Amino acid sequence: MINAGLFLVLGLAAGVFSGILGLGGGVVIVPALVLGFGFSQHLAQGTTLALLVPPIGLLAAWTYYRHGHVNLYAALWICLGFVFGGLLGARLAITVPELFLRRAFGGLLLLLSVRMIFFK
Repeated sequence: MINAGLFLVLGLAAGVFSGILGLGGGVVIVPALVLGFGFSQHLAQGTTLALLVPPIGLLAAWTYYRHGHVNLYAALWICLGFVFGGLLGARLAITVPELFLRRAFGGLLLLLSVRMIFFK
């Protein structure tokens, strides 16, 4: 069994990245669980989705909201889509092979990184 303290440190780091850059679960926690903790891609993704159930970003979102940096209208509709999209995506993800899922995840992160760094 992995020390709970290591998971807590991962959560703290992901929380800091989330608060500063707006990223966390998909970009920080999933790779950390796969590469650092030896989780399978399926297990890492499922675990990350499970930790989204409580209001993880509530205090960070409130901080942004107080400074006028939250569009509640957009957030509501995106949240609604995310609920149903997450269900559909999870049903699809559990049917595909581990290697494909891992490569698709890594490829998406790579494409997003290139786009964010080199293009406007």
